[in-house]
Amino acid sequence: MTSPWLTVLGIGDDGLDGLSASARALVATAELLVGGERHQAMVASTAAQRLTWDGGVHRAAAEIAKWRGRRVVVLATGDPMWFGGGANLAREFGPGEMTVIPHPGAYSLAAARMLWPLADVACVTVHGRPLATLHLHLQPGARLLVLSRDGDTPAQVAALLVERGFGPSAITVLEHLVGRAERRLDGTAESWEHARTADLNTLAIECRPGPRPRLLPLVPGLPDEMFESDGQLTKREVRAVTIAALAPLPGQLLWDVGAGSGSVAVEWLRAAPRLRTAGGAEARAVAFERDAARCAAIARNAEALGVPQLEIVHGEAPDVLAGQTGAPDSIFVGGGVARAGMLDRCWDLLSPGGRLVANVVTLDAVARMIEFRKRHGGDLGRLAVARAEPVGRLTAFRALMEVTQYSAVKPWVS
Repeated sequence: MTSPWLTVLGIGDDGLDGLSASARALVATAELLVGGERHQAMVASTAAQRLTWDGGVHRAAAEIAKWRGRRVVVLATGDPMWFGGGANLAREFGPGEMTVIPHPGAYSLAAARMLWPLADVACVTVHGRPLATLHLHLQPGARLLVLSRDGDTPAQVAALLVERGFGPSAITVLEHLVGRAERRLDGTAESWEHARTADLNTLAIECRPGPRPRLLPLVPGLPDEMFESDGQLTKREVRAVTIAALAPLPGQLLWDVGAGSGSVAVEWLRAAPRLRTAGGAEARAVAFERDAARCAAIARNAEALGVPQLEIVHGEAPDVLAGQTGAPDSIFVGGGVARAGMLDRCWDLLSPGGRLVANVVTLDAVARMIEFRKRHGGDLGRLAVARAEPVGRLTAFRALMEVTQYSAVKPWVS
């Protein structure tokens, strides 16, 4: 059995001084040295050819593959398997080709500086990801370690915390951990005074709510007023039952057809476990909506509620469904069920073992459901919700429109 020819080597801000003798020997004897500009600068001289880590992992992997069988070393920040280059390259090269040598990463180093047990901390990154992702993690008493995008990130995070009603939250910026320029800045979100910090920094946040925080629990059924809507909104109680029927799972794909305000897709992503599959896939959702103004509202809802990765497609279903990449694991039909062929088209496109859920209020749509159920089976249920509202000087229950829900699992191909 041949030895792995590709080594992914974790390195800290202290450069080669922080590596073991054997790790330094790997760098010294490499024929190809791969890394970002900052990493390359840590190796003042080398006989190796250099490849700067830019243009995305696939481009770099293609170049690295040309050196198969020769001595290749990739320098990656900290632990290469945690939001690092090693995790990406492991999808391209197998264990017979590649070895990973980790270094204490930013999360471990920051937890050590803060004396926070790492197991009790949420580790988040906004490096290469939208800042709005943080909305998903802001809860009273939560501790977050956040990989920053650049020196503007701390001030932007402080502003986001204030906007969410978490102004008293403690913020610590840890710059250049274990490097010669290591520095610590402390403050609160509402009094943050540092317009910019060093680009290489990690944030430690202790979430403390103010008197009126906007709290967003992760369980389905957010208050209706949390969503921007023109009235096309799956109501809170029905939405919670709908998410349960759709059963979000790690790495799966949801289509929200006739999305309206996008509330079901948003809550599906919020409820989907953050785990990735073995292939590295995260849960995804696509919202299909024919009205352009509603598409814009969906985007704003996704941003405000912490799932900016929600994909939005403007167009009329079922025609717009053709040509989409990837078969969905779940489909929710919130509009257009009465349209001829809608349920059949969705069923055809659904993955085997996938779930189809549809909500309707009109008799025409119920008739379509009943006819579809005769051919494909499944469950029908009726959801009736009444809310207490003022009636003059008194209070009475006022019923919302009843919702008929259809749900079915597509059989596996035998």
